[in-house]
Amino acid sequence: MKLVLASDLHGSALYTGQLMKRIEAEAPDRVLLLGDLLYHGPRNDLPEGYAPKQVIPMLNGIKEKIVAVRGNCEAEVDQMVLEFPVMAEYTTLALENGKLLFATHGHHFDPEHLPPIPAGSAFAFGHVHVKHLEWKDGILILNPGSVSIPKDGTHSYMTYEGGCFVQKLLDGTPLASMEF
Repeated sequence: MKLVLASDLHGSALYTGQLMKRIEAEAPDRVLLLGDLLYHGPRNDLPEGYAPKQVIPMLNGIKEKIVAVRGNCEAEVDQMVLEFPVMAEYTTLALENGKLLFATHGHHFDPEHLPPIPAGSAFAFGHVHVKHLEWKDGILILNPGSVSIPKDGTHSYMTYEGGCFVQKLLDGTPLASMEF
């Protein structure tokens, strides 16, 4: 199983377009979106290339691959225009190695307030716009960073394949990896 994990697109057609090119190149089985897809939110400046109406068809074009969770900027109107579910607070995926991946946006559960998941699981979140990849108390904590408004200066996403998570820049350059 191959996954692309991405978060915090915030309606940027520019950076979502770059992510779509990476999704095409990566050819994942699933794309896990960790929320804040269309709206920039009241605390964020408009991202470069802000055009939610252009992001909608990009995402709907790969709807059969997308598994998404609700970010703090998602609203019912977003579900009306997106052709895949976006309103779940979290989701879980069983990976081919038998381990559990718990995915959420990060505004309810976060590394300091983990859900009740078993040791050896992975916890994926977005929300903070900063990449994260480390083991904490037997749980692999991961954040792909932000596609459009990174607080650490690099637009990024993450992949999972063959028991390994890899942080990558939007041009596909690997940054860090962790076996799972």
